[in-house]
Amino acid sequence: MSLLPEHPVHSMSLLESAIQRLSEAGIELQVTKKRVKNINFRLKPHILLVSVPKFISPMQMAQSIAKRVPWAIENHKQVLEQYKRKQSTSSESSIADSPLLLWGIAQPFTLNHDEKIAYYRQQLSEVMPSLFDKWQPIVGATANEIRLKKMHTRWGSCNTRARRIWLSVYLPAYPIECTEYVIVHELCHLHHANHSAAFWQTVATAMPDYQHWHNMLAGKTGQLD
Repeated sequence: MSLLPEHPVHSMSLLESAIQRLSEAGIELQVTKKRVKNINFRLKPHILLVSVPKFISPMQMAQSIAKRVPWAIENHKQVLEQYKRKQSTSSESSIADSPLLLWGIAQPFTLNHDEKIAYYRQQLSEVMPSLFDKWQPIVGATANEIRLKKMHTRWGSCNTRARRIWLSVYLPAYPIECTEYVIVHELCHLHHANHSAAFWQTVATAMPDYQHWHNMLAGKTGQLD
């Protein structure tokens, strides 16, 4: 058995393949170099956190991550289910108890949780066609299919192969610019399947003020998470 000398291109190709496979499963790879002796993996909802020794070679790192990809994909569903069970009760309770907001503005009537979901779904369905017509030419990417669903851990998702975009039915509680940001974010994934620097540059080019709306959805400006 002969060993090929390590080559930067080989390790990069291996890592890019791992990133692509994870992205297709809805998982983002985040690698951090730390003062550790071994490579450590931690799987969270939609994120695979990897801590690697500072002086590890690119090929060793790429090979270790590539070997963990099947494990991450196989166990991600269970991680999501555990997280959703913890979040679902508190999230739905919060929504049921909170004032009814439409595009960030309080409404003069109340609805129970199921009625809110139906109301938000209707409102989002009505504005989606015009919002996608607005942003697809700006981003330079077109979705083949757009769907809505209840999502407790994400505001949107994108299947890059099918070019299918999902939006959370809870988005109409926030200013409409937040929905526009999520649409831009997911459309940009049709150019870049991961959250690389190139991806964020594409988002910023299309929507220079995206950070404000990103922060609002992240709860950094006092809005509901």
